[in-house]
Amino acid sequence: MPEAPKDTNEFKEAANAARTGLLVEFWDFLKHNKKWWLLPIVVMMLLVGVLVMLSSTAAAPFIYTLF
Repeated sequence: MPEAPKDTNEFKEAANAARTGLLVEFWDFLKHNKKWWLLPIVVMMLLVGVLVMLSSTAAAPFIYTLF
């Protein structure tokens, strides 16, 4: 039987490797693809999301005073 190509073995090893989290995957994406301009956009979207979630809680009067 012929030997499997090296790429196939690397694929199998990667498939059996432990899974990483979403933040680690995103950080690797930014680092390897040099997409650092995405970081401030994502951070601001997260901050706006937190403010929206907090606006429906007892913290709403304190958030409204910020604006």
